[in-house]
Amino acid sequence: MAIGPRSSGLRLDLRQSQSLVMTPQLRQAIKLLQSSNLEVAAFVEEELERNPLLERDERPEPAMEDGRRADVLPVLDSRDSAAAAAADSLPSEAAAPLDADWSNVHDEGTPFSSSLGAGGRSDFRDDLSTIENLAGREPTLREHLSEQIRLGFREPREQLIASAMLAMLEPSGRLVVDVAAMAARLGCAKEVVEGVRLRLQRLDPTGMFAANLAECLCAQLAEKNRLDPAMEALLDNLPLLARRDYRALQACCGVDAEDLAEMIAEIKRLDPKPGAGFDVTPARPIEPDVLMRAGPDGSWILELNPETLPRVLINQGFAARCMLRTTDKDQKAFVAEKLQTANWMVKSLEQRANTILKVAADIVQRQDGFFRHGVEFLKPLILREVAETVEMHESTVSRVTANKYIATPRGVLELKFFFTTAISGTAGGESVSAAAVRHRIKTMVDAETAACVLSDDAIVLRLREEGVDIARRTVAKYRDALRIPSSVQRKRDKEGKVATAWA
Repeated sequence: MAIGPRSSGLRLDLRQSQSLVMTPQLRQAIKLLQSSNLEVAAFVEEELERNPLLERDERPEPAMEDGRRADVLPVLDSRDSAAAAAADSLPSEAAAPLDADWSNVHDEGTPFSSSLGAGGRSDFRDDLSTIENLAGREPTLREHLSEQIRLGFREPREQLIASAMLAMLEPSGRLVVDVAAMAARLGCAKEVVEGVRLRLQRLDPTGMFAANLAECLCAQLAEKNRLDPAMEALLDNLPLLARRDYRALQACCGVDAEDLAEMIAEIKRLDPKPGAGFDVTPARPIEPDVLMRAGPDGSWILELNPETLPRVLINQGFAARCMLRTTDKDQKAFVAEKLQTANWMVKSLEQRANTILKVAADIVQRQDGFFRHGVEFLKPLILREVAETVEMHESTVSRVTANKYIATPRGVLELKFFFTTAISGTAGGESVSAAAVRHRIKTMVDAETAACVLSDDAIVLRLREEGVDIARRTVAKYRDALRIPSSVQRKRDKEGKVATAWA
């Protein structure tokens, strides 16, 4: 049997394909798109220090030929506003000409306006009479307590124990520690450690270093000389107070309804976490990325917030001089690399701003009813709907709406706020936003009286009468998200308020 020659297994083919490569620049552009304005500003500051070809753009806001800001986008066919046109208008005819000769003009010496605040003087004299107006740094909670420990405990052993407890103190003021274990670790008697802890509870603020809520409130009442046997019994039964079981509390404390109401009012005036409000750092206000205002014809006008919009420019002249004056190959490569990075930075920031404005404009157009009439008119919205309109991918829209805020007539809101799930309507009616349903549930509960408290089933029936097809478990889930207690607890709370007001 003859065997024919085998064909060779090696073959040379030519193929053409396309693929997306995640370059460092593309990865950084995606990161900039989903970053907040504070993160972008910090990144730009780093690039300004790293790249000598980048400079901060301190020129006035760019304007188009018709006088509008370049980053203003009208929504719903709105016309230009007069305020936006006046902000970037040219000087009037009465103003001084740009080519005026000031060489022979004498300055009469206008008063100098100092921006140094109360601690400086406009005439730069050495008088420091206003130095006491300078605000100093407030001591922290630990510094405040440490000073009291140093003055209140004379013995070195007690100071050591108090300092060890201060190191384990929680921010709220609680001290959850095993006294016996701590005494064994410090090599002293348990009674000594417990005595130091009880003395620490009398420091300012009163109630610190307590093991639990009852002990914290007990120390504060003892400081006010209000700790009697009835109050001690009430503190021993705080779970009954949390359930508002007033009859059981009256039996435990041996008081009537009027005395119990006074005791409860006294406890409400105490601070359950005396250390929580000491080192409070002021919350940083949210700076919106997009500003929204009403146009002259009742439509909406959007613009990027110039306070949060990083603006940089490239010093092309400096780059050209560097390339001409150097002959070293490495130096020319360095300048070329920095120039490419600067071009990419400017392009990425511009693309980010345009994308944010484009997505925000589509969201505002879809949620026009919310801005005009309230949260009950918020429409269901998903990322895919906006992505199809602006011709972007859903992931891009998701990155744009993350950590971005818009200043609207109804407050500063995150762009993610406008994306809510849909709840179908009854009999094939129009779908309703989940946020609108939650708002309607809260409105129903706020309108309740002690004689008429709505159960979850009753809320379901009312919503179905209004055209919302919703299940009872969904109502319970929304109620829990709004931190609204059950109907039984709400009825008990309202009856307790009525009884307290009557007493």
